[in-house]
Amino acid sequence: MSQSTESTTESNPFTKPGFIIAAALVVALIAATVVIFLLPKGQGNAQPAPTESSSPATANPSGTAAAGKSVCGLPASQETALGTAPKSKWDLVGTMAVPTDPSTAGPGIEGKDGLRSCFAQSPTGALYATANIWAASFNGYAKQVYLELAADSPTRDKAVKAINEGKDVGGGSSPKLQIAGFIIHSYTPTAAVVELAFKTEDGGYGALSTSLLWESGDWKLDMPAAGGGTVRQISDLSSFISWTGV
Repeated sequence: MSQSTESTTESNPFTKPGFIIAAALVVALIAATVVIFLLPKGQGNAQPAPTESSSPATANPSGTAAAGKSVCGLPASQETALGTAPKSKWDLVGTMAVPTDPSTAGPGIEGKDGLRSCFAQSPTGALYATANIWAASFNGYAKQVYLELAADSPTRDKAVKAINEGKDVGGGSSPKLQIAGFIIHSYTPTAAVVELAFKTEDGGYGALSTSLLWESGDWKLDMPAAGGGTVRQISDLSSFISWTGV
């Protein structure tokens, strides 16, 4: 298989409270399709996709679960990678299909507002957490993601302050996207970098890389001031493990 030409577009979606939904990504198709995606308006620089977490991972020499057991009792795993797609059941969050396995990978908790949390301390748990976090963000739960699913950081503190002041943090209409594949760039029991490939209703592709931290017994979205979300345009899924619920 010949290697496809890819270009990357990096921005920091976590520096502005209103980042979560509004944006645009140009997907490299024959017709140069333009789709609505995740880049904040007026930002974007050509940069390579990240291959490691923006926050240093804490070493875990014993190989045991670190930073606290699962908040809802899900089992941890000694695995550090996923070579194939997990066999997943899928639910809909808004218009997006998301994986679910409440007794093994998560989500183990579904709030009254529909926000899903508690994912296993494993590569599969990190993957499921990433999918569910972004589906929530795309489908009206942006504020709850900041308040409940973000790791402690100065950036999160600023976002929470903005929420308390009544400022808009996004959460508008859902873009028509479905998960199409994934790459786990790095994994330890305390930090992971997961990249999801998305397919639009027009047949275009984009990819979003996300940093996660294990905090208070669950995977949380890492929101550092200098990074944390990288969108890139891709022409196909040749570099991803295929994984979709539709």
